[in-house]
Amino acid sequence: MKRLALIALLLAGPVAAQQLALPGNAALQVERDRADARYLLPLGPWADGTLPTRAFEGASRTEVWSIDAPGIETLPILRSLREQLVNAGFSVVFECAAADCGGFDFRFAIPVEPPPAMQVDLGAFRFLSAVKDDQAVAVLVSHTPQAGFVQITRIADGSDDLPDSAADAPTLRTTAQTGDLATALLETGRTVLDGVTFQTGAVALMPDAVPSLRALSNFLADHPELAVSIVGHTDSEGPLDGNIAISRSRAAAVMERLVADYGVPRSQLRAAGMGYLAPIASNLTDDGRAANRRVEAIVTGTR
Repeated sequence: MKRLALIALLLAGPVAAQQLALPGNAALQVERDRADARYLLPLGPWADGTLPTRAFEGASRTEVWSIDAPGIETLPILRSLREQLVNAGFSVVFECAAADCGGFDFRFAIPVEPPPAMQVDLGAFRFLSAVKDDQAVAVLVSHTPQAGFVQITRIADGSDDLPDSAADAPTLRTTAQTGDLATALLETGRTVLDGVTFQTGAVALMPDAVPSLRALSNFLADHPELAVSIVGHTDSEGPLDGNIAISRSRAAAVMERLVADYGVPRSQLRAAGMGYLAPIASNLTDDGRAANRRVEAIVTGTR
């Protein structure tokens, strides 16, 4: 029998247990147990330079799962886990999505297993905190075009007995994202800007016309209330700090092109860089590295 995604959550005591299941097409990437851990459970979004938290101490387990389902969205995954937690007697104390969480700052204020095991798209992640008595559960869900990613951290005050994962659950499937740029931005909140490409280490944008930038400018003209982040990505060659700087410079170059050549209001745009932290292909091949050197547009909310 295939080993499927499941985390057992203690209820009233060590005998009674409630199973929290992920889809059957999920694969375990990381399983990390700590006998004496301290976890700061987020209780609200990152704001004014701080993240409100509640400290839990005890035994902890962190698991990361990938879900083999191209085009999968984060909401169905989180909705299923939320319902199971509530049914198990947990109270949801905080839930957010991407920019509402605090975006980049929130993502880097919480403990996240490093890629490639856990991959987090800054424009497409969801987070949930739940509490029951002296137990806490934190769920982080994100995706790439090829798969979904789920990190679940459980901590129980005074407990050193966290159950293993092993059970069946239904397979979750979705179709790949389709449609034009406007459809992608409205339905999924993000799109890769085709034709905006860079060589390794390069930040200069070629002067040629880029149809995806024209399409993005038309979309923003039709939706003046929306704000969009232009997010640069790199391949994995070189140190992370340097790649984050390069990716931010690439995003800034695209943003300036949108303002100067296509008349997009600067107030609708923000430039950000992820470096190599959110790949969409393998960095072990030339084609994969070329795909990872990309720029995305991400709807971050209204302005």
